[in-house]
Amino acid sequence: MAIDYETLRDDAKVKAYINAGNNNLRALGYTDHSFAHVCKSAETASFILAQLGYPKKSVELAKIAGLLHDIGNMINRTFHALTGAEIARDILESKGMAYKDIALVCSAIGNHDEDTGSPVNEICAALIVADKSDVRRSRVQEQDMDKILLDIHDRVNYAVEKSEIDVVQTNAKPVIKLKLDIDSSITSVMDYFEIFLSRMLMCRRAAHYLGSEFELVINNLKMM
Repeated sequence: MAIDYETLRDDAKVKAYINAGNNNLRALGYTDHSFAHVCKSAETASFILAQLGYPKKSVELAKIAGLLHDIGNMINRTFHALTGAEIARDILESKGMAYKDIALVCSAIGNHDEDTGSPVNEICAALIVADKSDVRRSRVQEQDMDKILLDIHDRVNYAVEKSEIDVVQTNAKPVIKLKLDIDSSITSVMDYFEIFLSRMLMCRRAAHYLGSEFELVINNLKMM
């Protein structure tokens, strides 16, 4: 593998494209999709595979997929997973990555969106869980609290005071556990499920692909 995560993270083209994508989404009222989000997704995806015992190469490819997974927002939010896979392919080919590794990364990026994707390989499955589990107050880009409270996506993210993902080894299957502390004075748990249910179900499918279970715990209560 001729290119690694750290080098790509500092690449001028990658930086420009990810920043442009987040600027587009900020203008449309979306939560943060900047380097903070993609790097967190990268680190979480690689952590999941490492904890499950996958090879170092798979762990590194998961990092790269996490870094590049939202790069398609530079063009348009609609079908951003598909356009992002094409942009990533071009970047990774120019860096000399092996074609079989590019195929894994681009398949993961192209299938990470809950509307059109499915876990098709281990890189994709880890990316799905990492991306969909990134809910936190610091993802809210709106500054006006009145507007935050009116928008359900901003409100739910703002209400999350702590977010933690872990891989718990059990006598049966490993459990990928997402633990959230939500301020219920800001939003209800039902609000969370209204916008995130399809994403959590996708996380469950991704965990199953990895031979694991997915568990969601909100305010110390197991939800799924």
